[in-house]
Amino acid sequence: MGTPIRLIAGLGNPGSQYDKTRHNAGFWFVDELARRYSGKFAVEKRFSGEVCKLQVGSATVWLIKPMTFMNRSGLAVKQLASFYQIPVEQILVAHDELDIAPGDVRLKLAGGHGGHNGLRDCHAHLSADYWRLRLGVGHPGDRNKVVDYVLSRPSLDDEIVISRAIDKAADQIELILAGEMQKAMNALHTK
Repeated sequence: MGTPIRLIAGLGNPGSQYDKTRHNAGFWFVDELARRYSGKFAVEKRFSGEVCKLQVGSATVWLIKPMTFMNRSGLAVKQLASFYQIPVEQILVAHDELDIAPGDVRLKLAGGHGGHNGLRDCHAHLSADYWRLRLGVGHPGDRNKVVDYVLSRPSLDDEIVISRAIDKAADQIELILAGEMQKAMNALHTK
């Protein structure tokens, strides 16, 4: 068994104008976990975000939705992790991923930020050694259209398959929290 996860950060942007945008896929994931396990998010100014404590079986996990906007996400994650003395290898960051098709989800340890500004800020505050839950949203095909693409709502078909991928990832949460990453990957990375 690997290192258990004690903190899950869902990346996104605060505000109702961003709720349904692709860039908020990380928020969608932690919202689904809170829904499944009867958790409630509350604003915690000292952590620059909305925070929820969940009990999943015998595991306790903190969820955070940074309210600092995507480009400053790492600050909120670092504040919560520092307060509860959670090491970086026990952190999972859920985020939208351009390089993965809508409906696909990948679990990965460490690596580069791939130009994702939320991950870039997490790297700056935490190092690169945290786990990532990469929620595929697809790519617009033109690098100049990426910002507008991630800040817009997916098509209905894409929204449905992204939602199914979030459900699939949430189904593996007990394995993820227990540090059974290979088993979770086997379940997530197969069609």
